Amino acid sequence: MDPLALTLIELGAVVFCLGLLARLAGRIGMSPIPLYLLGGLAFGAGGIVKLEGMHEFAHLSGEIGVILLLLMLGLEYTAAELFTGLRRSWQAGVLDLVLNFLPGAVLALFLGWGGVGAMVMGGVTYISSSGIAAKVITDLGRLGNRETPVVLSILVFEDLAMAVYLPILTATLAGVSFLGGLTTVGIALAVVSLVLMVALRHGHRVSKAVHSENSEVFLLNVLGAALLVAGIASAMQVSAAVGAFMLGIAISGATAHNATRILEPLRDLFAAIFFVAFGLNTDPTSIPPVLGWALVLAVITAATKMLTGIWAAKQAGIARPGRLRAGAALIARGEFSIVIAGLAVASGAVTDELAALATAYVLLMAVVGPLAARYVEPLVKPLLRPVGLAAKA
Repeated sequence: MDPLALTLIELGAVVFCLGLLARLAGRIGMSPIPLYLLGGLAFGAGGIVKLEGMHEFAHLSGEIGVILLLLMLGLEYTAAELFTGLRRSWQAGVLDLVLNFLPGAVLALFLGWGGVGAMVMGGVTYISSSGIAAKVITDLGRLGNRETPVVLSILVFEDLAMAVYLPILTATLAGVSFLGGLTTVGIALAVVSLVLMVALRHGHRVSKAVHSENSEVFLLNVLGAALLVAGIASAMQVSAAVGAFMLGIAISGATAHNATRILEPLRDLFAAIFFVAFGLNTDPTSIPPVLGWALVLAVITAATKMLTGIWAAKQAGIARPGRLRAGAALIARGEFSIVIAGLAVASGAVTDELAALATAYVLLMAVVGPLAARYVEPLVKPLLRPVGLAAKA
């Protein structure tokens, strides 16, 4: 068959199936991310049917998906909100980092994957899914709850931590020297600081540069700027994803709101292809041997995220049910964990087992997180009612 025809047929079939999976996820009240990953596993190496024609397109689309995910995450915040969130949440953020980075790093060292594997797995287990957490909070009508600002502050801290972590990870995976690594980190920190300063003082000018009343022109401006900044960031040995995130922060006000509205369908499409592409590159037969370790990590890091949320909410004077809701909202892992694992796999610096473990772990946590957030309150209320705590939520 003609290669172009084969690619179009496979791409059309994949996108159509993604729509069916997203509809199924919506009906059962869960994130579609696990289903996208399973779809990729089913049609990749070692799967039911191997797709030969769309790998190159899937790779490029996946990169665009990561850029759009991070761009729209940045659009959710202004520079001032980031600084405010950092001041409020730095203690909880440090506790979150220690409690949730260590389990993945320690397991990687135990399995003999070395320092690089430890750095990758530590990042995979550390970062909560901002997308899943935000969707769960919205779907459950908890935006006005007292614990929600606590949760959002911790997520902001994690996002800022990623702005430092990803360049370090990129340098480590590239095998650069210690001095080269310090140079990369220094450049990354300088770029992040510069963008934050520009966003604080000249954010309105950045917004004006990309804004247009014509939706077509606006879409082209924002998307073009995101890809351009991501490419420049990558050329400077700073993660392309971080470049897109910082551009999102620099765009503010009504422009940010309109950009979110216009880009959302594109983000959903390319992000879905990104998760599928990651699944395509993971052999499903490699998952059963590491499934036990994935379950161990899931139990441990669900508990550590709960502890983080409970402690942070307690410091804010929130009652026990609110503390439990805060902890449960942080459990889910998703897009960032797969981004980290994807960077590691693409570099060839880690084993296939690590990719399989990361996939199995994210599958578990992306399912368990929303379920825990939904059912933690009904489960604990009967236990709290006798001591009069349920009414204080």
